[in-house]
Amino acid sequence: MKKFNDLYAKKKRWKIALSVIALLIISLSMYYTNNLVKKFAMQEQKQMSMWAEAVQSHAELMNYAEGFFNEVSLQEGKRVELLAMAYRRFLAASDNENIVVYLDIIQSNISIPVVITDDKNNITLSINLPKKFQDKKIFDREMQMDFNIYPPIKIDIYGKESFLYYNESLIYTELRAVLDDMFTLFINDVSDNAVGVPVIILNHLQNEILSYGNLDSSMMNDRKYVENQLRIMSSENMPIEVNYLDGEKAYIYYRSSDLLRIVSYFPIVQILVFIFFIIVAYLLFSYARRSEQNQVWAGMAKETAHQIGTPLTSLVGWIELLKLQEAPFIGTTEMEKDIDRMRVITERFSKIGSIPTLEPRDITASVNETMSYLKRRFSNNKFVFELNIPEREILVPLDSALFSWVLENLTKNALDAMEDHGVLTVEMTEDSENVYIDISDTGKGMQRNMFKQIFQPGYTSKKRGWGLGLSLAKRIVEEYHKGKIFVKSSIVGHGTTFRVALKKKLP
Repeated sequence: MKKFNDLYAKKKRWKIALSVIALLIISLSMYYTNNLVKKFAMQEQKQMSMWAEAVQSHAELMNYAEGFFNEVSLQEGKRVELLAMAYRRFLAASDNENIVVYLDIIQSNISIPVVITDDKNNITLSINLPKKFQDKKIFDREMQMDFNIYPPIKIDIYGKESFLYYNESLIYTELRAVLDDMFTLFINDVSDNAVGVPVIILNHLQNEILSYGNLDSSMMNDRKYVENQLRIMSSENMPIEVNYLDGEKAYIYYRSSDLLRIVSYFPIVQILVFIFFIIVAYLLFSYARRSEQNQVWAGMAKETAHQIGTPLTSLVGWIELLKLQEAPFIGTTEMEKDIDRMRVITERFSKIGSIPTLEPRDITASVNETMSYLKRRFSNNKFVFELNIPEREILVPLDSALFSWVLENLTKNALDAMEDHGVLTVEMTEDSENVYIDISDTGKGMQRNMFKQIFQPGYTSKKRGWGLGLSLAKRIVEEYHKGKIFVKSSIVGHGTTFRVALKKKLP
């Protein structure tokens, strides 16, 4: 039996060794992968930071351009007002008034568009007109829309009512268009950034999306999605403020790329995949090992039943011959009892590996019958049997032959634990769904870490034995009867209590 225990110990050591190797491989793989992920994340973060700095610098440049344009606009307004005043004073001057200054101002104008029309909108004079208006003879609606920045001046020329129209300078208009294009290009460049940074650009009230980029366009109409994205962006980075040419503002919200966020979760996903793989592999190997064990046990048990059956039949015949003698053998009755017992044992072995038929049987009678037989065989001056079993009938789905085997194994295990002397107690209780059978001894007990290990095939603390009794009992109770068997309690030096729980009705 020492070889069997050594084999069990070696098997346990192999499991520990393989587990350590697996953990080592996983740790090395995780370490290498984490380093790669960190490097990638740092590179991605660096690119995003560079992009954010570039956008910030560009935004500051746009803000400077906006300030510069505002200053130019202020000066432009003064120039236009000065020209308008010169025209008014020149056209309204009296004969003795010096108009040379006003005429110099009017003649120095080389960029501000000026149009004079009669009362029928016929153009009588035009200066510095854009190319699209240079051939115009009538001050039509298109020109009126273009010259609507400043109100026209009503003048009198040779006694006829006329109107003086003027506009911002051509240079100023071109500058505005260039800066507008720069702003539009800047917004588009921010939205379509090459580093894949998700961006949302809001107006000055932050209630309207001006542009966005690297986000799911199909979800941008979903208000909750947009609010969630803005919340994430605000938590990661302060929005960048950009000024329009008209004094309004835009706010650029951004966050780290989706790829960076996905990669940051990769180590966790990798751990879960490893764990899943290990669990699946363990379950598959355990299932294969149990199937192999079951086939070996079933084959061995059926062969044992077959081998016992042949001499058992012969023994029955010899007993019948002994009965026919004139002076019957005195031990014939006891021999018949032992042969009946061997028939029960043969029936047990023949049922191993096949699904037993469970029928409603009186568990009280079955326990009483088995324990009475064991009490006759083992009760003596060394061991005392105490049975606390209800006297009434309790029906449960049961295979009596196999269940009797469970009680025998538990009883023999308890007697071995008590060695020279002790008390074995069998107590049966019940509730609405289960019947509980507690088998207690006053033996040497065991540590708590052994509670599950003792049910494993091959485990034994005895010098002799195969270590299969408790494993077989567990199989009969849990696989065949869908019940439970476990160590209810154990105290080293004081004894152990096993509990068997059987359902009154199968699910």
